[in-house]
Amino acid sequence: MRRPPVAPALVVALVCAASPLAAQTAPAGAPANAPAGPPAGMRPPAPKAWTMSIGIAPVVAPAWQGSRDTALSIFPDVRLNYKDSVFFSVPDGLGWNAVNQDGWKLGPLAKLRFGRQESTGGSPFLVTGASTALRGMGDVDLAGEFGGFAQKSLVGGKLRLRAEVRQGVGGHEGVIADTSIGWNDRKRDASLLWNFGLRATWANSDYSNVYFGVTSAQAAATGLSRFRTGSGLISAGATAGLTKPLGRFGKNGAVTLFTSYDRLGDVVGDSSLIRQRGTRNQFAVGLGYAYRFGWN
Repeated sequence: MRRPPVAPALVVALVCAASPLAAQTAPAGAPANAPAGPPAGMRPPAPKAWTMSIGIAPVVAPAWQGSRDTALSIFPDVRLNYKDSVFFSVPDGLGWNAVNQDGWKLGPLAKLRFGRQESTGGSPFLVTGASTALRGMGDVDLAGEFGGFAQKSLVGGKLRLRAEVRQGVGGHEGVIADTSIGWNDRKRDASLLWNFGLRATWANSDYSNVYFGVTSAQAAATGLSRFRTGSGLISAGATAGLTKPLGRFGKNGAVTLFTSYDRLGDVVGDSSLIRQRGTRNQFAVGLGYAYRFGWN
């Protein structure tokens, strides 16, 4: 888990798999011919053993993954890191960098996937703009997901490749995999940070049927055609973000503007739920603030 030296990390998990990107770490391990760093008086303070960030972000996005209705949700963002070893947050889950060397990070990971409410289509964080398209589909309960991750950083830490595989328990019992490639950079004086990336989510039918399939009982209740989804690509898309640290080295927190676009794959996009009541194209935009502090 990266610990930005100049600004708080701000990542807000959209319940339906839209994840805004965080403020990025200053590139580590710069090449020998890189320009000299800032004078000692301009360098950020040494990182603490424990770091915590507390933030909040309003996000305008589809009410549920695949929805054509837009909703406003306000997500809390609380993060706790111990050195560059153990990390915890709602978006990133609870994980441990069991291997952390030569640009590689590998370890176990546990995450939560919030439920989906039939009456509104949204998560517990929905504020306004509910969807009625799921009435008759039933609620989806909270799910725990347990697995692991592998991450490789290249180009002095600016390029990151990451993959996660997790097994669901509770709300769904499927296997889900997330893959991503991202680039992050910043101005020399760290007054502005930016990032962009590509991502894709894959899953088996035990996952996809819970969120996109239509059973016989659901078909009778909704009028939709019965549909059983398969395994494969759930969605693929792009993300981007800009972070402005507030105060010297972000001592007053940071503001992040983020956006994403994802398109549902054929595995779930052909479902009668999406064809008749939703859309494959999923846009999201949000603005967040977070404050970071640390201690030894």
